[in-house]
Amino acid sequence: MSDRGLRLLRWTMSTGSSGVGRAAVVLAAGDHQWEATAESPGAIGALYDAVDGALEEVLGGRVRLVAFDVHAIGETAGADALVELAIEPPATATGGRAGGRYAGTARHVNLVAACAEAYLAAIRALLADDAWAGATEAAGNARLADLRARAERAGGRAELDESQAEDLGGGLFDR
Repeated sequence: MSDRGLRLLRWTMSTGSSGVGRAAVVLAAGDHQWEATAESPGAIGALYDAVDGALEEVLGGRVRLVAFDVHAIGETAGADALVELAIEPPATATGGRAGGRYAGTARHVNLVAACAEAYLAAIRALLADDAWAGATEAAGNARLADLRARAERAGGRAELDESQAEDLGGGLFDR
């Protein structure tokens, strides 16, 4: 599967009056899965830090957020949020991977979901660049393939329900 197959299987985040945000993510591409948690001042910062942590092996560092705009599309608190942002490759990137600016846009009634979708859209755009071809495969861990193989070996005793892939984060979301 191509790097464009990068998808956010599951995310969770919490914040409160303390100002500390906590987030956990599970991302996948092909048979590979990466997960991470993060704690940061602010909810969106924690979410982006978790995505960055999960993909650090894939990208060889953390992408740089260079533009971030949020707009309400409507006049009520329930209006959709439009998130437009741009990233640049990690500061550690070299050669053809070192340059470029990649945009991501998303619209959702849930502000946090719109932020997550826009960030992943920008990272997908980066991974679609020829210089980044094969990055997810090179950093692959075959976790989903391993889960499928274990279910196959278990025969009639167990079965992996691919439609429940969002639950593959295990105890990551029970913390």
